[in-house]
Amino acid sequence: MSEPSTLLVVDDDLAMREMLAALFEDNGYEVVGADSAEAALELASSREFDVVLSDIRMPGRSGIELVSKFHAIRPETPVVLMTAFGTMESAIEAMRVGATDYITKPFESEAVLLTLRRVLETRALVQENRRLRRAVDKTRKLGDLIGVSPSMQEIFAGIRRLAHNRSNVLITGESGTGKELVARALHYHGATPDRPFVPINCTALPEGLLESELFGHVRGAFTGAVSSKTGLFEEADGGTIFLDEIGDMSLGLQAKLLRVIQDREIRPVGSNQSRAVDVRIIAATNQDLLEAARNRVFREDLYYRLNVIPIHIPPLRERREDIPELTQSFLVKHGAGEHRRLSESAMRAACAHDWKGNARELENVIERALAFTDASEIGIGDLGFSADAGPLDPGSEAVLAQAARQHMSLHELEDRYIDQVLEFTGGNKVQAAKILKIDRKTLYRRQQRNLERE
Repeated sequence: MSEPSTLLVVDDDLAMREMLAALFEDNGYEVVGADSAEAALELASSREFDVVLSDIRMPGRSGIELVSKFHAIRPETPVVLMTAFGTMESAIEAMRVGATDYITKPFESEAVLLTLRRVLETRALVQENRRLRRAVDKTRKLGDLIGVSPSMQEIFAGIRRLAHNRSNVLITGESGTGKELVARALHYHGATPDRPFVPINCTALPEGLLESELFGHVRGAFTGAVSSKTGLFEEADGGTIFLDEIGDMSLGLQAKLLRVIQDREIRPVGSNQSRAVDVRIIAATNQDLLEAARNRVFREDLYYRLNVIPIHIPPLRERREDIPELTQSFLVKHGAGEHRRLSESAMRAACAHDWKGNARELENVIERALAFTDASEIGIGDLGFSADAGPLDPGSEAVLAQAARQHMSLHELEDRYIDQVLEFTGGNKVQAAKILKIDRKTLYRRQQRNLERE
């Protein structure tokens, strides 16, 4: 059996409070009374109510003032205002400050109960909608990872299942697929999210400097080492170190990394003393490390030490159903909010595009499109890859084949082709003119001629 709804009745008139309390309690509600806005706010600071019913005219703060103050403490609690001075101006002001409803004294008991039931039903719907939205978000998002495709759902499930495991992880996938996002999700959903997550790109630094970055060095270890330096393994102690592009690490450094994994100790450059570290290693690569091992450019024993838990991220072209979700997230990330979107033809083109740079390329395209157009709807031409996709919508029938079947004249074919290109570019005449290799003024004249014919 569900708990009864709790109501807060705010009125400086004791008789009115008692009358409403009796009415509501007789109908199965729990009631708490307050004789002023100040008293109501004090109660709200320590407990939650399902609905607040407040008089408008009271000594001290009015009911209208109470609404905004109350919502600062309990933003999701509906407030219904009551007054014996029912004017349109009061009603408008009440709704303006955020009141859920407005009733006028004297009132019929049934009318009050009906209003209360309606407010409670609306609140229940809002809460259920919010719960469902959280449930949906939980299935399509994990940290900063987004995906509705079966492959991404499988990765999400794997992360949740393995996050508390401290074994080493090897993440594979093409550049731009989100390998670091997977590594961060593993760390922050694991047992030590408060401990450091330390990323380093093994390609970004030369071998000598990379060794110093990873393991640290003592003063005088090499020219320029004027002071001792703590390495990233020590900084990540108790947490996670993320070694991106591990396949580019030199064989010499691979041997030292293997020793760290085996002994759980690091030795700073120039030191003769080792230091114990407790670090989970997550490595990532866009290379085939087994093939690299066969070619003797990557240590096979290190590969098996790193590949305790393998996670492969498929390229975006193999999970096209993720593109709309990713596109929306990038629009929000780069300031477009809910007010700007891709046109239907642009979204179809985006879903058909191969995205060789994967999600990173998609984000760059969206960011560039937002920078170059202020339109609320982003067309194909704004995406900047119409030339490599061809002027025809990938889902449409080839113009020439259609023209042959319909016995079009060259003039009709020209018109149809221009229409197709304009549709493909989302009406962007500058992009269409580039594809057609004509002056855009020709397109404006054609448009004007068509309008005159109509």
